[in-house]
Amino acid sequence: MSVSWTKENATETYKHKQIGTLVLYALGFGVVATAALLALVSPGPANVVAGVVLVVLLLCMFLFWSLSVEVTSDRLAVWFGPGVIRRVFRMEDIGDARIVRNPWYYGWGIRLTPHGWLFNVSGFDAVELQFKNNRRFRIGTDEPQQLLTAIQQALRLYESGT
Repeated sequence: MSVSWTKENATETYKHKQIGTLVLYALGFGVVATAALLALVSPGPANVVAGVVLVVLLLCMFLFWSLSVEVTSDRLAVWFGPGVIRRVFRMEDIGDARIVRNPWYYGWGIRLTPHGWLFNVSGFDAVELQFKNNRRFRIGTDEPQQLLTAIQQALRLYESGT
């Protein structure tokens, strides 16, 4: 998706939703296995534990099935699934952005890495935000160049307007 902003048209946005296919498969397998265990085990404490595990797995599927990113001329928002877990950053706080590749052991979900917080649902590519206060935040994406371009264009527009 290509996005370009002008001062006259500063309401355009970059929007992208990435589906966490592997996350859904893994959690779905856990749901099926736990449900099968519930069906096979006689009532008792094991059923309570399996029931709690089933609820947690279903909640994780609901919360983490996708990662959405939206860039406007004044902010960047990133959220999982329905948006209960989200972060919003003002363009005025972002100093720079660059494409990075996460090692496999950074995993998926919400992670605190040596490079700051990471939101990721699939793959290893990410865009790292460098804030003016030297904090960093990584956003996993399957289209890193498009996201980086949108952030850079929004930063230029923001800087030209201040």
